[in-house]
Amino acid sequence: MSQSYRDLEVYKQSFSLFLRLHRFSLRLPNYETYGLGSQIRRSADSVNSNIVKGYGRRRYKREFIRFLIFSQASNDETSNQYLFQNQGKNSLHHRLRLRQLIQ
Repeated sequence: MSQSYRDLEVYKQSFSLFLRLHRFSLRLPNYETYGLGSQIRRSADSVNSNIVKGYGRRRYKREFIRFLIFSQASNDETSNQYLFQNQGKNSLHHRLRLRQLIQ
């Protein structure tokens, strides 16, 4: 087992995704900054926060798995919000890029 949650590849990827989506959300139109932009930031943060929480309870395998499931659900929510934001736009490039980041 890793010495720290920071050593987990899934954490590294989720944190990178959080940083990218945070920057993306700040480039949204002003009317979305506190609506959808805020929700994207919170759900992206929840992805890696649940990994950290689960790692903290790793001695209880079921708890660790439970928090990883929460993280996956938050990841799905984040993906949905990102795709919703780009709905109706020529966003195939963004969708493919997000899919690469998530996988």
